Amino acid sequence: MSSKTPDLQKDGITDTIKRISLFAYLSPEELSHLGKIIVEKRFSKNEVILMEQDTPNYMYVIYSGKVKVTQISVDGKEHILALHKKGDFFGEMAMLDKKTSPATVVAMEDSHVGLLSKADFDRFFLKDPRFLNQIISLLCSRLREAWLMLKVLSFADAEDKVRAVINLISANNGISDSRGTVINIRLTHSDIAAYASVSRETVTRLMDKFITNGEIELTENTYILLKPLFFEKMHVL
Repeated sequence: MSSKTPDLQKDGITDTIKRISLFAYLSPEELSHLGKIIVEKRFSKNEVILMEQDTPNYMYVIYSGKVKVTQISVDGKEHILALHKKGDFFGEMAMLDKKTSPATVVAMEDSHVGLLSKADFDRFFLKDPRFLNQIISLLCSRLREAWLMLKVLSFADAEDKVRAVINLISANNGISDSRGTVINIRLTHSDIAAYASVSRETVTRLMDKFITNGEIELTENTYILLKPLFFEKMHVL
């Protein structure tokens, strides 16, 4: 059984890669080759995956786990820019313009990540017109996400900010069932505060309010369940 484990792991990695929209056009042979040239690394919870100065060197694919992209303000406060889960990728923009990104990526839980080097990225993708069409679509999507976050941060009311952030997270990490939408990332009040640019105490007060109002629930796995009433009360975005 042990002799088959590496092949099974590679099959799982190839399966993850082929589900990524950026690589959807690749043939099975190309996907297999891509899986072989990507370097695998494992990171423990709270371990730094990527520092700003490293951003032009690699593109990252998440095979398992969850990570957050953060900035630290001049006063030392963390601001979350994005959350990524299995099947997501990041670092592609730095591959294209060779510039650093002013952010740090940290594992929110134990994570298995693939690293594609700049040299392999250029050799494998940049001469392929199929990839260039995909990357244009991706960059448009990233731009829309950035616009939404700017809109969130422009809200004067803290409750509007927190509601909008939870809604955005659910759009990317939500699973619908008969009860509502479950956000399948374990988020602390500090995480939500760092995303919405409000205090942790404010998030705690608002989350208690949402629970009391019957808008959200915490599941047995400490995931956030958004009930239909939560979405009915959305006045933003």
